[in-house]
Amino acid sequence: MTNVVLLGGGGYIGRNIIETWVNRDANVDFFVYSRSEKQVLNQPNIHNYAVDVTNFSELKAMLPDHIDYIIDLVGRPEKDKEQLKTINEEPAKVMLKIAKAYHVKGMGFIQGSLGPKAFLEIKQVITDMLVNSGIPTAIVNPTLVYGNGRSDALSKLVPLFKVLGLFSSGLRPVHIDSVADEMVTKLIETK
Repeated sequence: MTNVVLLGGGGYIGRNIIETWVNRDANVDFFVYSRSEKQVLNQPNIHNYAVDVTNFSELKAMLPDHIDYIIDLVGRPEKDKEQLKTINEEPAKVMLKIAKAYHVKGMGFIQGSLGPKAFLEIKQVITDMLVNSGIPTAIVNPTLVYGNGRSDALSKLVPLFKVLGLFSSGLRPVHIDSVADEMVTKLIETK
């Protein structure tokens, strides 16, 4: 059985990564750690835990004995630079610590290429830290992610981004199925 840990995996991208992975391989157990225990998907191989993903000791006490892959899906833009760093960088540091302790096959991280300058800068710092760790790391760098039930304010901008994407690939919206497929494929192919 393959064990996959998702930090912050209780949301939109996490749910879609799990669905994509399950469609490829039903013999995977998912351990989803986020602020709430809300069920991402209701299946016996998905285990949801409420925990502070920036607290290594608290999280370690809830981890399975064996981890094959770990994905950090925690992050968001913040106006305050210290909050921005804490919310985005701390979970990545915890992921890296877990990856080293459990000798994982690979780590996954959503970098992203849209957002405020400070947010993109901290995402780049995290990406560099993970890639330079020596542990195989799957980085997915989407622009605006849409599809499969996303109906927030950003998803309403998809038509505009599609037009702008004709002029710049950096503004082309990406369907969630592509993002999830890219993450799963890159992780499975890590050696």
